[in-house]
Amino acid sequence: MGQGHHHHRHEHGHAHDHGHAHAAAPALPAAFDTSVPDEALTPEQQSRRALLRRAGLLGAGLAAGGVLADATQAAAATAASGGRRPEGFLWLAGDHHIHTRYSSDGKYRVVDQVRQGARHGLDWMVITDHGSTTHAKIGVDKVNPDIREARAAYEDTLVFQGLEWNIPAAEHGTVFVHPGKNEVAVLKQFETDYDGSVRGASDSTPANEALAVAGLNFLAEQVQRRKVKDALMLANHPARRGVDSPHEIRGWRDATGAGRQIAVGFEGAPGHQAAGLPAPLGMARARGIYDNSPSAGSFAGYPLESYRTWGGFDWMTATVGGLWDSLLAEGKPWWITANSDSHQVYGDTAVRGPGGDFNANGRYEDPVYGGKIDITQGDYWPGQYSRTHVGADGFSYAAVMDGIRAGRVWVDHGQLLSGLDARVAGGGRWATLGGALHVKKGTNVTLTIDVTLAGGPNWAGYVPRLARMDVIQGEVTGPVADKDTFTAPTAKVVRSYEVDQSSGVVRRTYQLGRVDRPLYVRLRGSDGNRTAVGAMGAEVDPAGPAIDVVGDADPWLDLWFYSNPIWVLPS
Repeated sequence: MGQGHHHHRHEHGHAHDHGHAHAAAPALPAAFDTSVPDEALTPEQQSRRALLRRAGLLGAGLAAGGVLADATQAAAATAASGGRRPEGFLWLAGDHHIHTRYSSDGKYRVVDQVRQGARHGLDWMVITDHGSTTHAKIGVDKVNPDIREARAAYEDTLVFQGLEWNIPAAEHGTVFVHPGKNEVAVLKQFETDYDGSVRGASDSTPANEALAVAGLNFLAEQVQRRKVKDALMLANHPARRGVDSPHEIRGWRDATGAGRQIAVGFEGAPGHQAAGLPAPLGMARARGIYDNSPSAGSFAGYPLESYRTWGGFDWMTATVGGLWDSLLAEGKPWWITANSDSHQVYGDTAVRGPGGDFNANGRYEDPVYGGKIDITQGDYWPGQYSRTHVGADGFSYAAVMDGIRAGRVWVDHGQLLSGLDARVAGGGRWATLGGALHVKKGTNVTLTIDVTLAGGPNWAGYVPRLARMDVIQGEVTGPVADKDTFTAPTAKVVRSYEVDQSSGVVRRTYQLGRVDRPLYVRLRGSDGNRTAVGAMGAEVDPAGPAIDVVGDADPWLDLWFYSNPIWVLPS
């Protein structure tokens, strides 16, 4: 709730063109709207407001994450307008990878996960039960009433229906759609026709790879035909088993059937973060359950270290000059997220209800009290550890989906930050995360970073401290000849900043100089507890995340944040 919410009033000139007059934006959540008195709030809303206050993000403090002098007035104007936002972005924290009792390895009711997500600070959530024959036949239909009930019970939380797609020839992915009368029908047909498990299409063959692209094109067609307002796919735990080859990821990204891109990114950091807790505290596995080895279906080019997390992040994201940078160097959008993959929560006391038949009913019975604290599980509640922050044009399903597609996203672990505002400016224009600054060759460009430090304790009970921030820069070199490329030779850490304050807003500026060729910048930072020279050497990344030790990787002792890129495109 509290620590991820900021109202930023942005000037004209943004690459996505927010300079035109906006239609009336949807109302803010009641907890944000200072024109709603405390006594008019529900107990849940009062709890949310209390968290906002503690984080210093309500009323005048709401401007803490912004960089413009009039942000306080903007917050006041929001209240005066009955909850409608002024021009700008509302930063909404969420999680796109959450399981319930409609998954064969899940346990909780939808409302349990939504309640926990709301309690732990989330504004939006995606329910993503596993694609399977049983789910396709029963679960897609049965979970929908539960989702609609949760939407009604938690009106300040946006709850999407989705599923965890068994991507043909590859790993898993979140697929979700904008709510509407056809959300069940579209997801059901998609799962029946294009799920790798349902279709027996898991092997790494060209035909199965083509089926995955066809599934994305099917979703694009449903949007074009207005069966659903929007649909998105984000690849989950992409390096966990090594089966998401670089050419497959490029294929998903480039699938633009019906003129719409559906696949827009992957998990920069997987869920299951508690799995790294050492014995006797936890299950003593790997963060993200990234403790695999290559198999017959794995891409042979990946090194062994790619099967582990680095500071809790997937190798594809954590390696400066690695696979993610190779995609960005092509100049095409590909974004990162972070989420819980919540199935069975560490420290929980609930167990599956007795009786029932998952294969017959498509779900388990309601959970019941199990009589002991379970430390053999590796998950956190949604929002308890991982957060994906989306810059939205309002509090609505469409605004969250638009923000994700636009790449206005930053992620963190352990509530390391309260807010992040980054922008490049030059030639009288500017762009923020996911955007592109178009300038004349030779224009002087400046990157400005404003970080709002943690305003209170996280869910482990302590106030995390940001120790270091890095600016990573790479050149845009255009399409690659080899679609299995997973390096970007020009990407490197170009500037690092030590952070010596413990509260408030930290501002840093980096001069990109007179830009004469296309490039991008992205941000990263940590609590400084564990660092190591990056895979490409000290000249590329002198103090990046360290590889996580299987069986001994307490996630609360190694916190990082990452931002999506901003491009600068001179002409």
